[in-house]
Amino acid sequence: VMSSSSSSALETEIFQYIDVHQSDFIKDLKEWVAVESDSVQPDLRKEVIRMMVLAADRLAALGATVNLVNLGSHQLPDGQDLPLPPVILGELGKDPQNPTVCFYGHVDVQPAKKEDGWKTDPYTLTETDGVYLVIRNLYGRGATDNKGPVLAWINAVETFRALKLAMPVNFKFVIEGMEEAGSLGLEKLLEEENQCFFSDVDYIVISDNLWLSNKKPALTYGSRGNACFCVEVECGSKDLHSGTFGGIIHEPLTDLIALLDSLVDPTGHIQIPGIYDSVAALTEEERKLYKSIEFDLEEHKNNSGVKKFLYGTKEEILLHLWRYPSLSIHGIEGAFHEPGIKTVIPAKVTGKFSIRQVPHMDLSVVKQQVVEHLEGVFAKRNSPNKLKVSMPLGAKPWLADVNDPLYKAARRAIKKVFGEEPDFIRDGSTVPVARMFQTITQKSVMMLPIGAADDGEHSQNEKISRHNYIEGTKVFAAFFLEISKLH
Repeated sequence: VMSSSSSSALETEIFQYIDVHQSDFIKDLKEWVAVESDSVQPDLRKEVIRMMVLAADRLAALGATVNLVNLGSHQLPDGQDLPLPPVILGELGKDPQNPTVCFYGHVDVQPAKKEDGWKTDPYTLTETDGVYLVIRNLYGRGATDNKGPVLAWINAVETFRALKLAMPVNFKFVIEGMEEAGSLGLEKLLEEENQCFFSDVDYIVISDNLWLSNKKPALTYGSRGNACFCVEVECGSKDLHSGTFGGIIHEPLTDLIALLDSLVDPTGHIQIPGIYDSVAALTEEERKLYKSIEFDLEEHKNNSGVKKFLYGTKEEILLHLWRYPSLSIHGIEGAFHEPGIKTVIPAKVTGKFSIRQVPHMDLSVVKQQVVEHLEGVFAKRNSPNKLKVSMPLGAKPWLADVNDPLYKAARRAIKKVFGEEPDFIRDGSTVPVARMFQTITQKSVMMLPIGAADDGEHSQNEKISRHNYIEGTKVFAAFFLEISKLH
């Protein structure tokens, strides 16, 4: 075990190397951003595959053994078959004395066009001088989601090689090219590889999310799931005229509005009996995590364009975003929605809503509670119409232990690089990949973001700041040293 002075001398040497080689690291990012690896649009699939080969070559240049696993093809709605990009399984180092850390990232991106409102070409990484030259941003599609973080990890590994330092951990890499299109084929691959590739993995690190603030680093330890529902009410086979039938029939849309209205009250409280029964109780230790979190309520409000939130304090807002379930109504299919007036009674309407569920809520129980509640409300209406409730999609929540060595090591690394303790945050939306890795491999999973809250992933003018990209590289390098000490 290294003494603390020799370990800090080692860190200084590593950090200096990263600082000196900033422009090389940015050049690499520019090269990756230039590949239009949009996994959503079929005609760009060949670019995604080209991006996978580029990433594989980069890992091979580190000395890693790289396996490009072919996942076959998938069928598009129009019936044509399209090849899936391969998934990279890479490994570097096999020292039985060292822990093995597996990094997950993706190199595909969301669609982007200059005319969507980008100030610069989305596929040309462009550095701008920030306000008063303080923050310099690197604009480009994929800069923060997720090419920047993947490269930062690779740069950190490369730094140890370049300085001829012993690797403190064994590395494994899982890099995919279909994340933005639902990670097709990944789950099956993880299941197949669980006994082989993952058998000697100790820890899994995902860096595919953002901090909660623009300045303060964060570690993510949980996310909500999502259960999507359809509720369909049908009276007959065709739409009817309200002059001929209005006032003498049970109208499906009237039924549906009553059903949707029964789901949630004006304070945001879900009115489905039993839905809160299995929500984990808030512990004192957990409540403490919320105190120090840097979160600007006014800024969040301004970003949303909304006048007023349901809650007035930071703690209440975050608790309701992260650890309590919420219900949102998304739309009605089959209702007349064009401008103007059309006096029609739709024959069949479908309401769409979803429940973001939190740890300990069981998807099958939630489904049963929703169905029973809606059937009960519908029965009271004495409507002869047909009711059908379904749950087409259910994604489970994810929660990690913040006292795990993985989180301790990352916390120390962040403190070394940024000089402050990170916020421990959860995500109000769903992170299927964290849950997938944890469920299948049963290993410790951590989300270690390096992007700031205002990076604009999926949006116009997506960016990562030069500061976050370079300091993020240092955090990864420091993390390798810290996890090897703690293991």
